[in-house]
Amino acid sequence: MTLPVDYRPHRILIVEDEPGLVESIKYALETEQFETVTAEDGRTGLEAARVRRPDLVLLDLMLPGMSGLDVCRQIRSFSDVPIIMLTAKDSEADKVTGLELGADDYLTKPFSMRELVARVRAQIRRSDRTGVLAEANEVLRGGPIELDIDAHIVRVDGVEVDLRPKEFELLESLMRRKNRLAARHMLIDEVWGPSYFGDTKTLDVHIKRLRKKVERNSGEPRHIVTVRGLGYKFVDE
Repeated sequence: MTLPVDYRPHRILIVEDEPGLVESIKYALETEQFETVTAEDGRTGLEAARVRRPDLVLLDLMLPGMSGLDVCRQIRSFSDVPIIMLTAKDSEADKVTGLELGADDYLTKPFSMRELVARVRAQIRRSDRTGVLAEANEVLRGGPIELDIDAHIVRVDGVEVDLRPKEFELLESLMRRKNRLAARHMLIDEVWGPSYFGDTKTLDVHIKRLRKKVERNSGEPRHIVTVRGLGYKFVDE
């Protein structure tokens, strides 16, 4: 296969302080034609995220100098690059904290390189995906919420709100099924892709963040409501 002249392999930033694990990850990714950049501590990783503009970040939770959670929070202040957290911790609290700070996926050590590559590919595919072309100037409306597909803008009561790419996709999926059930598996397939391997709590965390941005009272949501045991529904009042 002949690649385009301007082709550039996807660049993966590995922020990890275990040399042996870094080498294993580098080998697995470079064998699959990814370009890799490494950083052995949090501050170096943060700077690399700013300067090298990776297409995805593999970020260890326990790092010298600055924790992975702090690095994740800082990256999210200037970039929507997909982030997969790598950690030896497996508690639900750690997962939820990472996801609430903006991580897209969570992989607990020890993990297989095959699974790692699969998750990287899934996130890259989601990041690259343009989705089905929307009709020109298509705008979805429900309650005080207005979602402009072409402009990629969301307004609540006429005021523009800042949504991350996956939050925008999630809101779009919900609003296209206005007043109808959006099953959990359906939302995950549409927003994260059918090959997504991560914890389904990712969906719940994104719903929670989305409610804070578009609901007048996120504690008592009127539009993005939970259908217990099944999924969510966008209610147009």
